[in-house]
Amino acid sequence: MSQSEIDSLISALSSGKLEEEDKQTDSSEYRSYDFRRPSKFSKEQMRTLQVLHENYARLLGNFLSAYLRIPVQIQLVSVSQVTYEEFVFSLPIPTLVTVFNMSPELGNAMLETGPSFVFPLIDIVFGGEGSVPAHIRELTDIEITVMKQINSKLLNNLRYIWEDIVSLNPQVENMDTNPQFNQMFASTETVALLTFSVQIKENQGLINLCFPFITLEKIMPKLTTQFWFRQSYQDTSQFHEKLLLKQLEKVDVNLSVVLGSASITLAEFLQFQEGDIIQLSRQEGEDLDIYIEDELLLKGQPGTQGQNLAMQITRWNSGEVEKDV
Repeated sequence: MSQSEIDSLISALSSGKLEEEDKQTDSSEYRSYDFRRPSKFSKEQMRTLQVLHENYARLLGNFLSAYLRIPVQIQLVSVSQVTYEEFVFSLPIPTLVTVFNMSPELGNAMLETGPSFVFPLIDIVFGGEGSVPAHIRELTDIEITVMKQINSKLLNNLRYIWEDIVSLNPQVENMDTNPQFNQMFASTETVALLTFSVQIKENQGLINLCFPFITLEKIMPKLTTQFWFRQSYQDTSQFHEKLLLKQLEKVDVNLSVVLGSASITLAEFLQFQEGDIIQLSRQEGEDLDIYIEDELLLKGQPGTQGQNLAMQITRWNSGEVEKDV
């Protein structure tokens, strides 16, 4: 602004011709935001993850019950978004951290199985009662190898609950017992953390699934209930379409082939005798008309298949031709 404009503005304020604006604003229009813990997942996306992994908890409980031959109860207890650093430093040491690749298109995620889950599981696999050692110790190489096989099966079940959103092929890439040594992502990276409680006999354990935002970023638009249910509806429609086609394949239809036509008088018809030849209008080598339920749909050439007469379909009928009588 020029000096004259400034002087005019001051003069207008002094004379009361220009009222001062109320600079106070309604604080309800704003909300606090922590730049150290940015919220990258929306509430709807977190809700979708919750619904998906509630199904995963039931699926995993059924799998482990059959695998261990004892009742196993698994329940999703929390869904939250935290920084990767907060997640890692909240884990006990030692614990078993499994880094796995979700698919070539997405990238890596993490499965953490706590000692109160791992030791009873290993004890049952080796024929024990599912007891936990008095003092938590490091896992041996043999125990880690056994858990790698079990965790691969746990991760394989993820494919079934994610199949409506994206095709997964989880592959274990690395396993470690000290999560703080695992620098899979930047410490400030936002992750979706899903925590499951596991009841194996009298032992209560925890399982954590960690999905970094950078891994799920490509499929974020699909992490909505609207997309999920629309995809399920499309799959259902495709299923009904296949079922309908399968049922239609069993329906009997009348098929007839017309060799040709000829115009004769009634007198000529009355004079027909055995062995007489009727000249048809169709030329030699010309396609014959094939009717399905009195509708001319196909063209073809006559022939034989073994000892039977047959027709080779050459094309669809492209024009309207009246049926020969």
